[in-house]
Amino acid sequence: MSIFIDKNTKVLCQGITGTQASFHIQRSLDYGTKVVAGVTPGKGSSFHLNLPVFDTVKEAVKETGATASVMYVPAKAVKSAVREAIEAELDLVVSIADSVPLKDMLEIKSMLKGTKTKLIGPNTPGIITPEEARLGIFPENIHNKGKIGVVSRSSTLTYEAVLETKRAGMGQSTVIGLGDDVLIGIDFIDALKEFHEDKDTTTIVMVGQLGGAFEEAAAEWYKSLENKKPVIAFVAGNAIPFGHKMGYAGDIITDGYISVLDKKDALISAGITVVNHINDIHVELAKFK
Repeated sequence: MSIFIDKNTKVLCQGITGTQASFHIQRSLDYGTKVVAGVTPGKGSSFHLNLPVFDTVKEAVKETGATASVMYVPAKAVKSAVREAIEAELDLVVSIADSVPLKDMLEIKSMLKGTKTKLIGPNTPGIITPEEARLGIFPENIHNKGKIGVVSRSSTLTYEAVLETKRAGMGQSTVIGLGDDVLIGIDFIDALKEFHEDKDTTTIVMVGQLGGAFEEAAAEWYKSLENKKPVIAFVAGNAIPFGHKMGYAGDIITDGYISVLDKKDALISAGITVVNHINDIHVELAKFK
């Protein structure tokens, strides 16, 4: 099984005619992702990558039945693109762009409340269900199907976590990059809930990073569970002196004064296995084979 996307998910691409979109959508198509349409205002009634292009998301959804969208639009256009997706009642939206204006993200978070639409990102590599669907920029060749759920706050370290599952001789059910910006859509709690409800995800790998309070919130939620799946966590930034500001989006919002040790302590207290080095993850995973 998987969470959020699978081989049957019908996907559209907002901004499909751009260079990056063209490159990654073709890779997703080659991977087997069911991309059914693109959306680029002013280019409706045309075709790109042999896919129909529409002027609006609503038109694309009406004609194709798409339920998810991956957006290759600039940061300043993310708010309007998400609004379109919400109005078209899509289930899932993935935003790749980084540095979306904070004011826009506050409005986006408000728009999402009470709707069925879930946002992954911004500033994310996306989401991939191995051998089924790829929405984003993941290097698909490092993934293989399995029962380990992976969720990461650090885009780059998401790939390293995936490689750790492979070193343990395992594969992934779904891999999600939450995004590196200050404000994001879904968080660790949302992903952990979905993985716990997925009967074929047996173990979860969680990668956090310096700044923000996402890890502490997830620890509190996990601690409250009666039936828990094993979670192995790594928090990046262990070598950073306390009080030192890295400039990460998440670090800025906490003013540099929530340390990695604080995060680790919260996770351990909740019953989560915490490793000190990311390349120790495969050692812990092997215990659950």
